[in-house]
Amino acid sequence: MAAGAQEDEFRYGRGREKTRDAARVETFSDGVFAVVLTVMAVELLQSGPARESGRELPDALAHAWPSYLAYVITFAIAGQVWLAHHNLWRYVARVDQMLLVLNLFVLLFIATIPFTADLLSDNLRGGVTEQRLTAGLYVGTVLGEAIFVNLTWWWARRRGLLRSDLDPRLAQAVARRILLKPLLYLVAFAVVFVDPILSLCAYLLLVGYYLIGGAGDLRPSASPAEGGSAA
Repeated sequence: MAAGAQEDEFRYGRGREKTRDAARVETFSDGVFAVVLTVMAVELLQSGPARESGRELPDALAHAWPSYLAYVITFAIAGQVWLAHHNLWRYVARVDQMLLVLNLFVLLFIATIPFTADLLSDNLRGGVTEQRLTAGLYVGTVLGEAIFVNLTWWWARRRGLLRSDLDPRLAQAVARRILLKPLLYLVAFAVVFVDPILSLCAYLLLVGYYLIGGAGDLRPSASPAEGGSAA
């Protein structure tokens, strides 16, 4: 009898295939984030002052400031995205094919961050055209990530893939908060036409804003009973 019931769960037909939990998605996503942050650290080592010949260490360190700035900003953005991903996905109970695809697009833009950060560090001392072009590519990467995070949350809500005990008001508050992110990225990009360096600093302010914590984020004061399954 139990075997027959299990077979019914895997019957053929559009929309009738059995869903699964989000454990593998989170594990795979964490692996991508780990690789991205590792690649960034390797890039920083390759651009270290030890490779600068004919310079004193203080001068070499000062000369390499674009690499350090790009690293700090990119690490902060990637770290904040990982935190947001970690927080949002603890509310996802099941996944379907479209949710997997949307999450892959999020990871696609995350994996592109080291490339755009490398371009950024190489061209911060260049002309205005180079600065604006690389800043545009950079904002395209982080903006793409933010858009697909929004689509991921929208699809999970629309298809009923979130936990059944999730307060709809909390789900709506999370949606409003993450919707603000791509808009703020566009504002930061607009600053590039005033000063490319100032535009990059604006990204750090945005990261700081989202690190403060808001709807859907883990709370340090939450008791084990209140935290539920959040890990």
